Amino acid sequence: MTVKSPVSDKARPQGCTNYRIRQLMRQVSQFYDAELAQAGLKGTQYALMAHVIQLGPVRPGDLAKAMKMDASTLTRNLKPLLDAGWLSQSPGPDRRSRSISITDAGRGKWHQARAHWKRAQQRINGMLGEDRVMTLHSLIDESLDLLAPHEPTGADS
Repeated sequence: MTVKSPVSDKARPQGCTNYRIRQLMRQVSQFYDAELAQAGLKGTQYALMAHVIQLGPVRPGDLAKAMKMDASTLTRNLKPLLDAGWLSQSPGPDRRSRSISITDAGRGKWHQARAHWKRAQQRINGMLGEDRVMTLHSLIDESLDLLAPHEPTGADS
């Protein structure tokens, strides 16, 4: 005799979580990219510049960690911003390290794009509703914490 699960099939996740998140991400990105394009930036570029502004001169590894991306993706995303003169790269505190900073031109570009970012954010908030957006942010933050690799504790050493 088989025992039936107390959770019905309808209450279980259906479909591929990765695919569904990518669908949502593509649609949300379209709103931001359309607005930010008016300032000559993509959403990923705007976010990267915002992190550099927030963190100040920052080592690429620390920037990648803060943005939860791998080093090769960061390098690929940095290149057009460095080439445009919006970010600069200089030697870090030791010979092997580098430091990423925002230039005056980059700060101006970021401020120009900020109004477009706000419009995209307001549009998303209006379409989804602020309560749903806050719930979505909370679910994303919790999920990132749960999926993050955990450092060994002192007890493991």
